[in-house]
Amino acid sequence: MALNISFILGLGIVATLALVIRRVIQNQTSPLRNIPGPTSGSLLKGNVHQLMSPRNEEWKKELVETYGPVARLRGPFATIWLHVYDPKALYNIAIKNQDIWSKNTIGASGLLLGPGLLTTEGPQHRKQRKMLTPVFSAAYLRNVTTPFYETSYKLRDALRKVLGSEAKEVDVLKWTGRTALELLGQGALGYSFDPLVEDVTDPFAEAVKSFFGATNALGVARAIFGPFVLIGPAWLRRQIVELIPNANVQSLKKIVDTMYQRSTDIVNEKKAAMDKGDDAVLRQVSEGNDIMSILLRANMTASEKEKLSDDELIAQVSTFILAGMDTTSNATSRLLHLLAMNPDVQEKLRSEILDAQAGQEVSYDQVMDLPYLDAVTRETLRLYGPVGKLSRVARQDTVLPLHGPIRGTDGTLITELHVPKGTVAMLNLWACNTNKALWGEDAYEWKPERWLGPLPRALDEARIPGVYSNLMSFYGGGRGCIGFKYAQLELKVVLSVLLANFKFELTDKEIVWNHAGVAFPSVGKSRKPEMPLKVSAIGTL
Repeated sequence: MALNISFILGLGIVATLALVIRRVIQNQTSPLRNIPGPTSGSLLKGNVHQLMSPRNEEWKKELVETYGPVARLRGPFATIWLHVYDPKALYNIAIKNQDIWSKNTIGASGLLLGPGLLTTEGPQHRKQRKMLTPVFSAAYLRNVTTPFYETSYKLRDALRKVLGSEAKEVDVLKWTGRTALELLGQGALGYSFDPLVEDVTDPFAEAVKSFFGATNALGVARAIFGPFVLIGPAWLRRQIVELIPNANVQSLKKIVDTMYQRSTDIVNEKKAAMDKGDDAVLRQVSEGNDIMSILLRANMTASEKEKLSDDELIAQVSTFILAGMDTTSNATSRLLHLLAMNPDVQEKLRSEILDAQAGQEVSYDQVMDLPYLDAVTRETLRLYGPVGKLSRVARQDTVLPLHGPIRGTDGTLITELHVPKGTVAMLNLWACNTNKALWGEDAYEWKPERWLGPLPRALDEARIPGVYSNLMSFYGGGRGCIGFKYAQLELKVVLSVLLANFKFELTDKEIVWNHAGVAFPSVGKSRKPEMPLKVSAIGTL
């Protein structure tokens, strides 16, 4: 085995050197060399360490404000990357030529999550997406609104039990994470993760909550060694990971193993019940619209060749739990943090919710249409979307048109980019959502009221390609977030219950937001995901 590992590592070093030499030669004639951008003092890392740093907001904002909607970056091994938030370029990448621009992390992500919706490409991805789209229809969401309320009421009762008759400091992130996990289980998987009756820590929930922070800690290494992650058989790659004496690597391995095991258990439990002829399970599968029911129903009628493998079934569970839990729970926590910082907005929003409730559950249509709740939600997702950037790679030579011209380093105006095959584009979703040329000079300010009147005309003219309200928060096109309506409903239902029953205030602890794959809060210099707020009960049950 030692010989095999040494051979693989040696092969990797030779391939790396060859890659560096080829990239240096290519850059001398690259059509992108005329695009302005920041310098980098590292041949190995380029600007990657600056992009991946979770607390490097000044550099990232300077990148946006200095170089505009398109800039040249340095990737690993002297690669030329693009930094993009030009709306026409985003439309081209996300929609018009989405088959040319594929995800840049498919190989590495596939190893971590398996062949699920986030990591597959081409026909396999389109087949999976078509199969799963009914889960997130408006008709289905109307049906799950009541279960969403029931889970949110459990959260309310658990928090009241924790608080008693006094205001207390509560780690809000832990509770929003547990609630998001249970909402996903009940609404999307036909499975209960957490009854929300005790203040306990669940290893699976902790693993999901820590995933993006753990991957971000290895962000530079993943970018550098990404091309080599699929070298060799799976057992050898596993052995190499086992031997790496790095705490971040071992932590991520433990997180992935925990997620995989629970996802496997969920699939196996439902399959075993079906094999035993459990009438309740068979009826749930035949009538249900949750992810597992749809996938298992499809497998029951498909030919052997078309059936999804167990690996694909397990990967879908891991994918939807990861994509749905961390993003929504962190967005809920962000909104509660903002409301604690802006008590006047909190009071106004609470009044709207209480007026709408009038002692009864608010329907799907009502909760989705509450104007101030909608404005607060949209403004939070505009300025603080959980996912701030994505990467794509050009699989062939292509042309990228621009909404407005940029000036090259030689002084010429550039209206379109000739992009060579293999070019990585970092898509800055946050920068598009806060583009002052489109949103106005107050684009960096959190102002829910902006959604209560007409939006700037420039937004209509720019034709932002996002799936949600002139925003790129949920991306767009065939890889846009399939569950964005599900996430909105979850966010609004949980908020409506929490604000009707609790008041949220800041503590004396500094809450810092870390920009990993999904933004998460921590305290001070710590990187542990948590968000303490002072919570006090209001009203009566």
